[in-house]
Amino acid sequence: MQEQLPETTAKQPLASSDAAWVSLPTPLPPATLAKLCLDIEAIFRLNPYYYFKTWVQTSPTAYTIEFENQSNQTQNKLDITINPGPGQGFTLDYDCGLKKRTVFTIEPAPHGSQLTIADDYESCPEIERTHRLQEADKSLNAWGESLRCYFLRQKRWSWLPAWRWYIRRVWIPMKPSSRRIVWLIYLVTVLEFVFFLFVFVIYMIEQNK
Repeated sequence: MQEQLPETTAKQPLASSDAAWVSLPTPLPPATLAKLCLDIEAIFRLNPYYYFKTWVQTSPTAYTIEFENQSNQTQNKLDITINPGPGQGFTLDYDCGLKKRTVFTIEPAPHGSQLTIADDYESCPEIERTHRLQEADKSLNAWGESLRCYFLRQKRWSWLPAWRWYIRRVWIPMKPSSRRIVWLIYLVTVLEFVFFLFVFVIYMIEQNK
């Protein structure tokens, strides 16, 4: 079930006979990255294939969530428990489903840090995993890319207080499809403004002739 981006580390990041993982570089120091990743709700909602129905925090380190995973067309209801480690990272343990756990590993890198997200499927016998292969989460690669863009924007724009509030309280809670629509609206608005400036400059040149 291995799924990797080009940036992925060569060696398997956890001891498991059946794991999928993705690694991504970030411009953030390891401590800053660890703090952002512990906002578990934001990290999960940034997965472009997850459409959430409920998200309930049941304790400081536990959640009950219900969502549709459009990468494998499954409906999921899970209890998640957060456990510290490895290092500055953490492990999410699931009470049911094909996945046993997801491990977030944070390591220093030359220009910031590297985040590795690894899904462990070893809890089920191999023959059962083979029969339930369609339940494997196929969103890992896209999730890694979405998180990479999110961390880049955090580095670039986090000095704007209003931007922080908008991203966490408005943009992230949107459905993935809604976020894509909003992004297209922003793009069209910028292009319209650029076109307006172009027409205005031409008008001013003609007036000054």
